[in-house]
Amino acid sequence: MYNRPRVIPCLLLQEQGLVKTTKFKNPNYLGDPINAVRIFNEKGVDELCLLDIGAAKSGDSPDFDYLKNIASEAFMPLSYGGGITELNQIKELFAIGFEKVIINSAINKDGSLLKKAVEYAGSQSVVASIDAKRELFGKYSCFIDGGNTKIRVSPAKLAKHYEESGAGEIIINSIDNDGMMQGYDIDLIRQVTEAVNIPVVACGGAGGVPDLKMALEKGGAHAVSAGSMFVYFGRKKAVLINVPEESELYKEGVYCDE
Repeated sequence: MYNRPRVIPCLLLQEQGLVKTTKFKNPNYLGDPINAVRIFNEKGVDELCLLDIGAAKSGDSPDFDYLKNIASEAFMPLSYGGGITELNQIKELFAIGFEKVIINSAINKDGSLLKKAVEYAGSQSVVASIDAKRELFGKYSCFIDGGNTKIRVSPAKLAKHYEESGAGEIIINSIDNDGMMQGYDIDLIRQVTEAVNIPVVACGGAGGVPDLKMALEKGGAHAVSAGSMFVYFGRKKAVLINVPEESELYKEGVYCDE
């Protein structure tokens, strides 16, 4: 038997294109998301996360026709976030092939949406996402609307609230570390993992396999998600879809024999 935490590529969408941001800004166009999904299929990825940052910022509804095309190409479980504001959208996402929904801004504006989603799909299919940034004196603030609107609550308290409302999982994403490829914000991750009893997915900052291990071991994350390390290669960040081999994950201690 072995302990095999989830390692999840996270693809950012904008206007039906695959992009990558740095600190939630300056989206760099990388190509067609469907081509990326096909490559991840070939590489045997266990799970894939899609976030439409364009819909998240504009408040537009998810592009269901396009998402259905992506889902039809995927051989792995898919989660989706971006532009979700009502239960009917959540129902449609499940209907076209997504296994999980990721909700951020809307559950801050409509306190009932998270509970409605959980009642419909079950907590295991509903993920609450938190975007956080370190501010003065090392304290963290949370943001919604694609990182544009600050809300006055700590990540730990917000995560606990989501847990109590029925969310089955938390994604904690560091705005400061997004796209930097210099490692996760371990303090941020630890604050959230120590506050809740549900699985926490760390996101934002991974540049290599050792960073994944650090988030799991030092941060206490149950899973790790990353964007840049899966779509860039080398110091000059050439666009290349790549996934660590399982042998490398075992060697670095991300996957461990029990």
